[in-house]
Amino acid sequence: MTAHDTYSGVFPAMVTPFNDDGSIDFDSLSADAQRLERAGVDGLVPVGSTGESATMTHDEHVQVVETVSGAVENVPVIAGSGSNNTAEALELSERSAEAGADGLLLISPYYNRPEPEGMEHHYRTIADAVDLPQVIYNVPGRTGRNIAVETAASLADHENVVGYKAASGDLARISEVVERTREADFSVLSGDDAMTLPTLSVGGTGTISVVANVEPERTCAMVGAALAGDYERARSLHHELGGLMRTLFAESNPIPVKEAMAMRGHCEPYLRSPLSPASEGVREELEELLSDLESSSAVELEA
Repeated sequence: MTAHDTYSGVFPAMVTPFNDDGSIDFDSLSADAQRLERAGVDGLVPVGSTGESATMTHDEHVQVVETVSGAVENVPVIAGSGSNNTAEALELSERSAEAGADGLLLISPYYNRPEPEGMEHHYRTIADAVDLPQVIYNVPGRTGRNIAVETAASLADHENVVGYKAASGDLARISEVVERTREADFSVLSGDDAMTLPTLSVGGTGTISVVANVEPERTCAMVGAALAGDYERARSLHHELGGLMRTLFAESNPIPVKEAMAMRGHCEPYLRSPLSPASEGVREELEELLSDLESSSAVELEA
């Protein structure tokens, strides 16, 4: 199976449910993984930024990976294991592999803003040491640095570097990464829900998605239609989800998505400090959007 086969489709960037005392709600986490698998997603991505990994200890990180891996049967688990410290990212990656991860998602080093040479060395160090498929993650809004297109193209030659999560909001950059890696077994995945359909249109293979936590069936239908070349249907679904996509990022992720999932009964909306609860305005928007989606029949998901 090629990387394109493995990392094609919809991969929810999972939230981490917490109890009111801030501890991890492992029962809700397990149930949520199973709900998403039943909904037809193509994989799961725990302990990323949506999963509040920045507030977790390494032991908690590993426990989340173990829980999600143990809860599902037929979808790969791609564990977030990045850091701005190469040694720490390597340790987290090795421990995630031992905990049952099928692949790794590696955010680019943040705050210290390495030059391209340092960026490539960081990723190659982990890829050389951990024999799992690895997705490099470009999100300059959180890290302060873009992964250079040349760096992504060079890393695509490594047998363990199989994909690129694109969250720069720059379609020209995303398109160039696709163009420069077409000859490799390499997947380009949207990391920004509003950009998923445009990314697919230039040759992307899927999405690591926040909105898929709340609307997994619609997200799978949209991505599936686009990958099958049915862009009329994909556009209809994209626009059905448009309001929710925007509101999920009206405040810092994962504040709104946790609120939306609580409204749907999937977890409590508890967050770890320094994140704060959703504002009243966001809660009101989410209630209206979720109600509209539940009653909508404009596009049949089974079509």
